[in-house]
Amino acid sequence: MGHPKGLYVLFFAEMWERFSYYGMRALLIFYLTKHWLFDDGKSNLIYGAYTSLVYITPVLGGYLADRYLGQRKAVVFGAVLLTLGHLLMAVEGDGGQGSAAINVFWMALAFIIVGSGFLKANISVIVGQLYPLTDVRRDGAYTIFYIGINTGAAIGTIMAGWLGETYGWAYGFGAAGIGMLLGLVVFVLGKPLLLGKGEAPHPLTKKAEWSIYAIGLAAIAVIWALVQYQSVIQTLLIISGVALLGYVLFESFKLEPHARDRMFAVLFLIALNPVFWGLFEQAGGSLNLYTDRYVDRGGVPASLFQSINPIYIVLLGPIFAGLWVWLGKRGLEPSAPAKFGLALAQVGLSFLVFVWGAHTVGVEVATPVFFVFAIYFLQTTGELCLSPVGLSAMNRLAPKHLASLIMGAWFYMTAVGNFVAGKIGEATGGESGEMTKEATLAVYSTIGWWTIGIAAVVLALSPFVRRLMHLDTLRNDGDHAMAGEAELAEPQAAGINTAAATRH
Repeated sequence: MGHPKGLYVLFFAEMWERFSYYGMRALLIFYLTKHWLFDDGKSNLIYGAYTSLVYITPVLGGYLADRYLGQRKAVVFGAVLLTLGHLLMAVEGDGGQGSAAINVFWMALAFIIVGSGFLKANISVIVGQLYPLTDVRRDGAYTIFYIGINTGAAIGTIMAGWLGETYGWAYGFGAAGIGMLLGLVVFVLGKPLLLGKGEAPHPLTKKAEWSIYAIGLAAIAVIWALVQYQSVIQTLLIISGVALLGYVLFESFKLEPHARDRMFAVLFLIALNPVFWGLFEQAGGSLNLYTDRYVDRGGVPASLFQSINPIYIVLLGPIFAGLWVWLGKRGLEPSAPAKFGLALAQVGLSFLVFVWGAHTVGVEVATPVFFVFAIYFLQTTGELCLSPVGLSAMNRLAPKHLASLIMGAWFYMTAVGNFVAGKIGEATGGESGEMTKEATLAVYSTIGWWTIGIAAVVLALSPFVRRLMHLDTLRNDGDHAMAGEAELAEPQAAGINTAAATRH
């Protein structure tokens, strides 16, 4: 397909990592409510805390990879921790919060969270390193990579969800662990195909390397405590968010004017993450519980409905990639900020459609399963306007020496969105902590309308933000354009290069 073979090593490694993560995610809210016997509100909050920490640790992992370890070794270390964490999830114990085995459960979450921190941002960065900054194949590469992510997510959700709900939690979580082990094997064996990308920026002594691994292990102990106390995470997110913003601004003001403007555009895009993911991540929490209790499922295990989104991604991903190319050739492709505005509009509309569908049959009647497919369809089309576009924009617009940190910041704000999702999910439980259909639909209506309003503001601001990106002056490292030759920078933010597409 005209791409480096290393892309497919990353594709399959990330596919198996997502198999494990989403397989576990499909079961987690049910494991919390049915096995550990937390109430609905608390379960949603724990779910949000866990998923937020999964996305905040890439800031640390990205920084350590940028400065010392290199992305490849960081991914290997992260994959080892993830494999151990998913296998620890198979330790069930007696159930209930009084069981001693619940400490193993918290430890398993901690291994997965820290492992994700070392793997998540860095494997995405290696994808970008396989291509020059102005290579017209970049967005296609990220779309292929994103299809790999969602192939793993779909298969993992179906297999782990079915095994977990049909035969027992240990079978579902054990399958997730085996999937992660396969991902690790693929990545290690595929090292030669990465062409030396993702290596340490400077020669690293064994002592320094093992010191970084020790930091990772120490972080597991810290996360083990944090995941049990969600209010602490909220405070941590605020403090670390302010610190991260300050550091990025400090680094930005040292850059030349165009690079500095690009960093401001990056911050604008990153700031929209919590809004989108706060709504989107209801899927694994409150929407998962709603599907289990209030939807006419026809006997299908509720966790399997988590596979709808990744299946849509696999089906629609190539269509969207082709759409951006088609629009780009005609000079009609929306900029990255405009795509973000469209994404917010679609995720907000998805909840309004779902609420309307539930009310058309009456609150006392089970919601038709069609509307579960509908909400995931609109969320998926929104995701395709935001997530692969965002990954590509972060990698393109950030200076090379800040690449992994900015990718980590992208995931950090996704972490904030996941915590927001937990708070929204907690609200569906009301004061009693137990979800009701009426309260959940009221919450969904409110967040839907608010997000539509935010989307309108983003679309209005998108032309200004696009100008800050200065795509006409974006160059590869060391590039010197030949006299009379147009720079191959893309005229739109995250789509195909119009000029290059018409020339080749």
